[in-house]
Amino acid sequence: GTLSFLSNPKYSQYIYDSNASVILVNNDFVPEKEVKATLIRVENAYESLAFLLSVVEQAKPKKTGISSQATIAATAKIGENAFIAPHVYVADGVKIGKNVRIYANCSIEEDAILGDNVTLHAGVSIYKECVIGNNCMLHSGVVIGSDGFGFAPSADGIYKKIPQMGNVVLEDDVEIGGNATIDRATLGSTIIRKGVKLDNLVQIAHNCEIGENTVIAAQTGISGSTKIGKRCIIAGQVGIAGHLQIADGTIFGAQAGQANTIKVPGQMFMGSPAFPLKDFQRSSIAFKTLPDLQKKVFELQRKIQELEKK
Repeated sequence: GTLSFLSNPKYSQYIYDSNASVILVNNDFVPEKEVKATLIRVENAYESLAFLLSVVEQAKPKKTGISSQATIAATAKIGENAFIAPHVYVADGVKIGKNVRIYANCSIEEDAILGDNVTLHAGVSIYKECVIGNNCMLHSGVVIGSDGFGFAPSADGIYKKIPQMGNVVLEDDVEIGGNATIDRATLGSTIIRKGVKLDNLVQIAHNCEIGENTVIAAQTGISGSTKIGKRCIIAGQVGIAGHLQIADGTIFGAQAGQANTIKVPGQMFMGSPAFPLKDFQRSSIAFKTLPDLQKKVFELQRKIQELEKK
């Protein structure tokens, strides 16, 4: 009565002992011995599993209705089939699309716009004038549109706040993990393009632009006015400096630190400061041998000193 899947060949050995009734496998899978389960061959087993899970999710009954304990301004506009939980605050001028689900303790400030099929999990804050596209999902604790980190030092050493007058725009099909934050632009917009996926605890600073279908893992921070290209992959705890351009298809390994613009698309970078993967691998090998190299250098220095004395 159970369903499983096999997409990564390194786990092929486990399929022969599986008690699943049905297993999704890629078309090119060739069993080495008998498999007890019924195999369903598909182009991409992982993608097919995701599709099936989405079907199950869509089949679940959807909550609708607006709680009497929600606070909704008279000028706010709410689309059809909306669900708004208790203790939600919706300010003046807010526009909310169809089939939106807003869970408890969310705050949506003046003139913000939410598209159709948006889900805000508990405790999300949408600041004024921010725009959320269709089919977006924001998990608990997300803050959209908090002030950018803009302060001007004065002659007496005091930092004076620069008013942050812009907003944040999320295009369609964006998902943002728990406690991630996206700062509003100083002027203009901080833009998260269509299909972007952000993990938990990601920080996007003011006036950044994240390209279509880019994915960013947890605890990554991107400094102000940096433009990330399309289809980039950014692993956990990556730091990217401000005012940079990152080419399409760039990949950053975990804890990479990028301080310069990348113009050539499709490269992979590691390390801090980050540099191309092959160079990083060669450098890592050399780094491991540094203690031995140091001993050899000291030994050579000693022998040279003995020869000079003679």
